[in-house]
This record gives sequence, structure tokens and C-alpha cells, in this order.
Amino acid sequence: MRKKKLFLYVFIIFIAVLAGCAKENKDTDNKEKITIGYFPNINHVAGMVAEEEKMYESEMPNGIKVEYQYFPDGSAFMTALETGEIEGGLVGPGPAMNHFASGAKINIVAGGSTGGTVIMARNKAGIESPKDLANKTFISPRVGCTHNVQFEAQMKKEYNLTSDRVQGKMKHVTGKPATYHSMFISEKIDVATVPEPWASVIEAEGSGKVLIDTPEVAWGEILPAAVFVTSQDLAKNNQELVQHMVNAHQQATAFIQDNPEKAKTIAIKKIADITEQKLSKQVIDKAWKRIDFTSEVDSDVLQDFSNASYDLQFLKDKPNLKGLVDTQFLQ
Repeated sequence: MRKKKLFLYVFIIFIAVLAGCAKENKDTDNKEKITIGYFPNINHVAGMVAEEEKMYESEMPNGIKVEYQYFPDGSAFMTALETGEIEGGLVGPGPAMNHFASGAKINIVAGGSTGGTVIMARNKAGIESPKDLANKTFISPRVGCTHNVQFEAQMKKEYNLTSDRVQGKMKHVTGKPATYHSMFISEKIDVATVPEPWASVIEAEGSGKVLIDTPEVAWGEILPAAVFVTSQDLAKNNQELVQHMVNAHQQATAFIQDNPEKAKTIAIKKIADITEQKLSKQVIDKAWKRIDFTSEVDSDVLQDFSNASYDLQFLKDKPNLKGLVDTQFLQ
């Protein structure tokens, strides 16, 4: 009799444990909320369109709540992704590759856009060509960000110029792209490696001029300017959720391609909401011409770009990006 009671007791505990495990898995697989991140740059219009048109909300099952978070730079975005503050979103390829190479468990599951980087020179800075950049101060959003690597790789390869980070002759500072025009006016910087639409703002305001336009910038029209990333854990253990996220992102990309004027209107509104800067239609039109919106992503181009990051000493170890790009969710 005692054996039967003991068996029944153990059996009840076993069932309770299984129920607890099932509940834990259910909670993991059925999130009540997801957060999507992106930047207030033209390269990230897919994020703006998806938010304004409620594409994530329409795509998500079971009433999952969708929230959005806006980031000034890739480092802040990647930290949020790695800590679980956001589930995915758009970021420049530089931060994604650098964090992956440093051990971050992330996946690029789609492209966002290509192009859009412009090298601008301040008026009256005595700069007529890139050869004049020795002893000048340049700015990028962050150290090792996509635009920073594009600029430094080109300067080193074509003009044998490097930054003070590696004991070179160009001084490097960082700051938000939306402030570059005012920093040109105050003469705090001489050159900016700028994501659109902020290059077009500088042109329109007359505080600077194009030194190297998008087609001539390193990897200018082939490097992803934005990629859609998520965690490897989510891509492996919650494929349905990631598929819904990528579906919504691809819907936004198709919307931009099919409705460019409406997408521009959305971009103007969202950038004003996020940065409190109202951009003119003329600025957006000009910026738009430098960008291609696509969900495709070329892993070979990313590897080449990442190798340049290593050569410039942004990375301590030579990168191997195998496993970073996962295109299974693209339709």
C-alpha cells in the first residue's frame, strides 16, 4: 500500500513538472509583446512605413502587441537586441557584423536598403578633394559604424590617410547625423560621412558640399545600408514569430517600391516625430535617389566589408561571418 502511495506521489510530481515545462515553452513561443527598432534615417524607411501602416500588427498572430524603439546609432541598437530589449529591426551592417564577429548570437534575416552614404565637406574648410583631409576633423555616427568603415577604408586605400584612432592624420569624432549641419555651421567639424537624408539637408542648407557621392563611396551602391536582424535564439526557437516579422518587413519594402510618394510622406512625418526636424519634400526627393530599397542581402559583400573593418583595426580578430546571414525567412 505504501508503495502505491509513493508511486502516486511521484507520478503527481512528474505531471506537475511537465505542466510547468509546457507552460514555460508556451510563454516563450507566445510572446505578448514584441519591440521593433530602427533609426530615423532614410535607409530605414521600411521601419517607418511598417509602423505607420501597422504592418507588424496585421501580421502578428494572437493579438501580440507591437511597440517601436528608435536608436541614434548601431551600438545602442545592438545592445538592446542582445539584452532582449527589442526582438529585431533595422540596423547598419557594420554594427551587426562587428558584434557577430565579437561573439553576439544574432542573425541577419533580410536586407533593408543599399546606398545612401555621402561624404560631405564643410564650406570654407579648405577642402577641394579627399587629398586635403590630412589634419582635418571628420565625424561619423559611431566608431566602427557602417559609414565610418566606408570612409576610412576608402581614405586608406586611395589616399593613404588614416584616423587618429590608429595614429593617423585625420581626427575622428562621433555624433548624431541630424546635428551635422549645425556642426558645419559652428565649424566644429570639417568632413562628415553622412547617411541620408542628412547629406541632402547639408546640401539644401548650403553649409557643405558633396566631396564623394554615393556611387563613388566604398561599396557605395552594393553594400547594405540597413539590414534586418534578430537573435539566433529567436530564429531557431520561434521561427513562426520571426517569419511574421520578416513578412511585415517585406510588405513594407514592397510598399516603398510601389508607392514611393506615399512612403516619402511617411518618412517626412516619422523623422519629424522622432528628431523634431521637419524635412522638405525637395530634401527627401534628393536623398531618395541615392538609395535602393530591397530585402535581399549579399553575404559575400558583407564578408568583404567586414574584412576591411579588421584591416582598419575595428576588430581584433579576422572575421568569419559564416552563420550570420539566414535567408530562410525571405519569400
